[in-house]
Amino acid sequence: MKKLSVLTLAAITLFLTSCGKKANETTTTEEQQVAEKTGNVVPVNLETSKVDWKAFHKGGFAPRWGTLSLVSGEVSIEGEELTSGDFVIDMKSIKVDPASVTEKDKKYSELEAHLKSADFFDVEKNPTADFKITKVAAFDAATAKGAIEGANKTISGNLTLKGKALNVTFPAKVTIADGNASIQAKFTVNRTDWDIKFGTTETDPAEWMISKDIEIGIDVNTAKK
Repeated sequence: MKKLSVLTLAAITLFLTSCGKKANETTTTEEQQVAEKTGNVVPVNLETSKVDWKAFHKGGFAPRWGTLSLVSGEVSIEGEELTSGDFVIDMKSIKVDPASVTEKDKKYSELEAHLKSADFFDVEKNPTADFKITKVAAFDAATAKGAIEGANKTISGNLTLKGKALNVTFPAKVTIADGNASIQAKFTVNRTDWDIKFGTTETDPAEWMISKDIEIGIDVNTAKK
């Protein structure tokens, strides 16, 4: 069986990419003022909270996924409402799920090392990333795309990667009970907005095959003192 040529594969990929709809689309703007902490400030439970990530090759081919850990975090709760929050992510903790690397000639450990390198997140120079809530608003189901099931709020916040902060807005499921908060969300960002541009040179078909999109999943729970 003859191998597909690079140009043929690129053409097929372009077709699939143009036909597909982006799920969990996210609004990205300039950095905004962080929301004031009002009400009770509650620390994040670092043992039960995590960040999931998922990346793709163009057209959805060969997805990779894994996790990141939180270093610290806290949220503010006033009455039955989430008012603010900030979270610090340990970029050195980035993990690749071995189940996502199925090719015999590839190793998940090599991908982990590559993601930590200067090509991507440069974790030696940027050991942490952070997210700071700037606004929590009512959820508008009519305009949201790819919202997580049970979404009831729209959260905006400054996401800092490699020292660059941009404001992102996405639907989230926020639950407040007994003075604790649970925040769940799933959204997609374009990594090049944070100047993470490895594999995006369209003049090189081999690099062009790597998608610019990263799907981020948030599962944060607090631990009331």
